[in-house]
Amino acid sequence: MFRNREEAGRRLVERLIQYRDDPTAVILALPRGGVAVGYQLSLGLHLALDVFITRKLGAPDNSEYALGAVGETGAVYLNPGAMAAYGFSRTDIDGLVQMQQHEIARRQSMYRQGRQMPTLADHSVILVDDGIATGSTFFAAVQSIKQLRPRRLIGAIPVGPVASIQEARVLVDELVVLTTPDPFWAVGHHYIDFAEVSDHDVVEYLNLAEESQLEWKEQTHSSTGSPPQ
Repeated sequence: MFRNREEAGRRLVERLIQYRDDPTAVILALPRGGVAVGYQLSLGLHLALDVFITRKLGAPDNSEYALGAVGETGAVYLNPGAMAAYGFSRTDIDGLVQMQQHEIARRQSMYRQGRQMPTLADHSVILVDDGIATGSTFFAAVQSIKQLRPRRLIGAIPVGPVASIQEARVLVDELVVLTTPDPFWAVGHHYIDFAEVSDHDVVEYLNLAEESQLEWKEQTHSSTGSPPQ
């Protein structure tokens, strides 16, 4: 049980300390909740933080039940069991995919405020969320990021069920998981404080992380006597 997302992030820092100050590493957080966790990773590891936007494809009669997810590069992950349960094919959910792609575009504009997504090719990418259940959004993000040819893809997950964690582990180069409770009910059940993270909060975390990065670089340059780059 975590007190909140911030505590989960600080605990992940301890498990990812080998990436601290790595000039080739970047943190990508899944909004919204993952950004609160990712912010603590950014502070603790002195790494840049950005979002990677992935949207769940909710079932027609239950939007919380994931048929799959779509990532911001356009990669679509479909949950085989869920698709079979509804008797759907990919063409049956094209409308859902297009709707979520519009939402992805809106969030790209809001969260990045004109910034481009960081270069991922030949970089170590730490992909973080506040937890996974079916794993659909995480798996879609992994598929999307792999298209951008990172040198190494590391998953950082505070909590998730054994089955989803096992599936995630084979998709990434390294997976750091803090706990896999059994039975697993929902991500929020494993946090004392699981308050909703707003779009405003996401932008604030990103801005604060950027400010912290600039301050850290200035301190480093001052201590070494090197001029800022």
